[in-house]
Amino acid sequence: MTLKLRIALRDWDYITPLILKDVRSDRVSLEIERVGTLIGDLGKSETFDAAEQSFSRYTQIIHDGRDDIVGIPAFIMRGFRHRCIITTRKSPLKSLADLKGKNIGVTGWRDSGNSWTRAALRREGVEIEDARWFAGRLTAEHPITDRLDGFGRPGLIEACPDERPMTELLEDGFLDAVFTPFMPSGFFEGTSPFRQVVEDFVAAETRYFRDVGYVPGMHLIAVKADIIDANPWLPEELSRMIEESGRMWTAKRRKYADTTPFMLDELRRSAMALPDDWQENGLAANRTMIADFARELYEQKILPRLLSPEDLFPRFT
Repeated sequence: MTLKLRIALRDWDYITPLILKDVRSDRVSLEIERVGTLIGDLGKSETFDAAEQSFSRYTQIIHDGRDDIVGIPAFIMRGFRHRCIITTRKSPLKSLADLKGKNIGVTGWRDSGNSWTRAALRREGVEIEDARWFAGRLTAEHPITDRLDGFGRPGLIEACPDERPMTELLEDGFLDAVFTPFMPSGFFEGTSPFRQVVEDFVAAETRYFRDVGYVPGMHLIAVKADIIDANPWLPEELSRMIEESGRMWTAKRRKYADTTPFMLDELRRSAMALPDDWQENGLAANRTMIADFARELYEQKILPRLLSPEDLFPRFT
């Protein structure tokens, strides 16, 4: 009997073969719900059996001793972070080291991507205490929510003044740079007032990969624990399907790259800079990355206790 699994995922391009059911399984049938925002609490959801989950928030769940969900070391979202720091075109900032002593905006203090970005700054000698931080919404179109999440520290980590959008604060000069997972509207137009701090971010990220040996993982797949208990084979099958979808999508992008000018060269450069298995799932393949992330959460004071890869993924040891 085929297991039906309703799963919430963001619109990452390489899951297209999964959505179109070009990737199939005799054991599990995925009902994929495409979501713009990650669901709040999978363990309490009456709608979903599985979901894309923030790596940072998953570590908090494990730290708190909850056992109603199982995180699978299948990282549905990975990405370098050097490209995700923006400033104004007239700014003199050119490198991560230049951010020392500056006012920096973040879209959420504990977000996985922002934690990895601070980790990249720490590698360049910029500690949290070396800057002043403001958490807020990127643009006026984004909702006003609590983006400090309990991690505010007066004079060091605060909310943006008057809940003003960070793009406005950047243009006004109050902020020197902003961490953002997605570029603001108009960023790709020639008239945009913004640019990345690290203009040759590809070179910086290639060096980063050579140093650490991985592309940081931000989101993973989580499944309700009772479903895993009844179907212990499911994590391996989900990982296989995700990896197969990625391989199929890469092949299609390489074949049909002409739909985006210059994409063919970008694909070639990526293939030269990264090994074929850079997206491989599983605990063994990602142990170093998982351990580094857990240490960053501890050293950045997001978690009060250092967790090991075995703590985070006890069913996969």
